[in-house]
Amino acid sequence: MTWHSRSHPAPAAEWWRPDPPTEVGERVDPAATAAPVSAVTFWALMGFSFIALVAPQEFFPVLAPLRIALLTASVAVVTYLVDVLVHRRPITVLTREIWITAGLAAWAIVTVPLSLWPGGSVAFLVDFYFKSLAIFWLLANTVTTLTRLRKVAWGLSLMAAPLAVTAVENFLSGDFLPTAPRLAVKRIVGYDAPLTGNPNDLALMLNLILPLSVALLLATRRRAARAILLALIGLDVVAVILTFSRGGFLTLAAVLSMFLWKIRGRPERRWAWVALLVVLACVPLLPSHYVDRIDTITNLESDPTRSAQLRWDDTVASGRLVLANPIVGAGVGMNVLALVKERGDNRWTAVHNVYLEIAVELGLPGLVLFLLLLGGCFRSVRFVERRSVAVPTLRELLLLAEGLQVSLVAFTVAALFHPVAYHLYFYYFAALALAVKAVYAVETRNAPEPALSTILPRPTQKGATQ
Repeated sequence: MTWHSRSHPAPAAEWWRPDPPTEVGERVDPAATAAPVSAVTFWALMGFSFIALVAPQEFFPVLAPLRIALLTASVAVVTYLVDVLVHRRPITVLTREIWITAGLAAWAIVTVPLSLWPGGSVAFLVDFYFKSLAIFWLLANTVTTLTRLRKVAWGLSLMAAPLAVTAVENFLSGDFLPTAPRLAVKRIVGYDAPLTGNPNDLALMLNLILPLSVALLLATRRRAARAILLALIGLDVVAVILTFSRGGFLTLAAVLSMFLWKIRGRPERRWAWVALLVVLACVPLLPSHYVDRIDTITNLESDPTRSAQLRWDDTVASGRLVLANPIVGAGVGMNVLALVKERGDNRWTAVHNVYLEIAVELGLPGLVLFLLLLGGCFRSVRFVERRSVAVPTLRELLLLAEGLQVSLVAFTVAALFHPVAYHLYFYYFAALALAVKAVYAVETRNAPEPALSTILPRPTQKGATQ
């Protein structure tokens, strides 16, 4: 029942609600405010996340033949499609970023005939890239409520714990990667899972999850939850350091700097001072040769492993490849083969830079599309940040949006050192960054009407003129 009539037309908008997203390019898809997608789909995605990160099949080999990662992902896809059919939903929200992602995938397909190895590119698309895009699509359409976003943040924070604990255990037990005896640098082995199999990838994953843990810490008021989150954050930071990853160090520094900047004018800034004091107190406790390892970031010739020099050589070779073939590139998944041909040797190494990796494989058009997608993800979280900052009831959403923004900054920095252009590292957090706008739409739609005391004018003082 409504009170609107011809003599009492409906108002254009309730003045007490946050302004609707009307800026050009900032439209929230109406489907985002519909009833949430099936809980089965959501929990299947959470199960997939657990399997991808924690890898229980490695601890219980009996699970390996069951292909539980594929099983949970299939359950998520099937239940989502059933939900779409039953409730007559669009198969996906159609934001600008979704179209850009589709364009990037289409360009990768178009360039396959011109690839250095067309069959290899097809296999890479089917076996790898399309799987990342499927999870991206499901997350962007499923995490549409604040409750689900909070559960994802908590889930990832808790899933990071065994990764970080394993890093500490490997360091204390001396479980290092095999290196030449003359080399002083000893690096721990990674966590035995697809996304964290080496120390660099382990540091990357922990750095991407860390901002969400900090956001939860700032959002929660419960002491027990704060204690748990503080322990998780400290453990993650220690683990990143123990990986001896140079890219991990720079990414961690970017994460901490971003949070210090964001809370500089808030009551939470006392946490910044505490964190700074803890960091300074722990400097003398850094592992032996850690500072020497970090010094090789700017002094390439001082790296005894020669990895810094070799990666710089690969970077230069990648630049030559882009200049030689700037339009279609070498074909998706073919950067290693392209480097071997360019250098004329048998050193099968990847381009350790996401931006160069895409430019080498998909040319400058592919790089432009990727940068547009990355920029769109930043715009999404920034949009929610701007709209939520002055609304106390949206404080938790604001903090989670900021956490995702810092995760995107972490990836932007880490992308300079990792060959992970098509991996879940980016597409998982990109999907959450896009989903946060749908969460905002739902939260503002369900915002309660203000109390009468906030609507009616305050009484004037006795004797005051009207």
